Amino acid sequence: MDPYSWSWNPEALALVPALTIGYLWTIRRHPAPRWRIACWFASMALIWAVSITPIDTISLHYLLSVHLIQNVVLAEWAPLLFVLAIPPSLAKGLPRVPAIPALLLWAVNYGVWHLPWLYDTALRHQHTLLHLEHAMYFTTGVLLWWPVVHGSLSSGAKSAYVFAAFLLASPIGLMMALVPDPIYDFYLDAPQRLWGLSPILDQEIAGVAMAAAEAIVFFAAFAYFFARFFAEQDAVQDDAA
Repeated sequence: MDPYSWSWNPEALALVPALTIGYLWTIRRHPAPRWRIACWFASMALIWAVSITPIDTISLHYLLSVHLIQNVVLAEWAPLLFVLAIPPSLAKGLPRVPAIPALLLWAVNYGVWHLPWLYDTALRHQHTLLHLEHAMYFTTGVLLWWPVVHGSLSSGAKSAYVFAAFLLASPIGLMMALVPDPIYDFYLDAPQRLWGLSPILDQEIAGVAMAAAEAIVFFAAFAYFFARFFAEQDAVQDDAA
């Protein structure tokens, strides 16, 4: 197998255009500014990037480090852009997503799928169980970000919520970077040692890359809402004066 071949995942090839057609039809009734529409297309582009390009081939056959970046994109980056793309007028008509259950559901789902026996099993059943894993990453990711983007939490509460999400997810990557032995058996049987990476070095890179990719999105959101919180507090003090 050529590690740089495109996987042309048929599910992603069908799902992304179908979702996009539905989105474009929906925003005819719920107009969205250009930046929200751009978020939609960025989300769909990320899904395609990790599902049909060589990233997918390398993820599912050669390198744990690339697979974990794929997981972060599906569980955090693409869902955030997806939620940002939803017009507030549409979001108001949808069921409210409670923050704490959404956070816990996302964290538990994220942790369970990274258990070694389940992770290896999913990779050995790529047309069934692995698709379920990726779908659950994305679905719980949407639930995670919904209270942040469309919820009624204060800016301070949103910054704490996002920081808590990072704290719940980061131990997985840190553990991989520090454990002295390979955790996942699947990658020990890779067709070839791509880029000269041994299984343990691949795992160490995977842990660091996973934590860094999570930190980018979570700390960007945290900084935004933390700054808003202080700006709102200053505004209250100015009004009181």
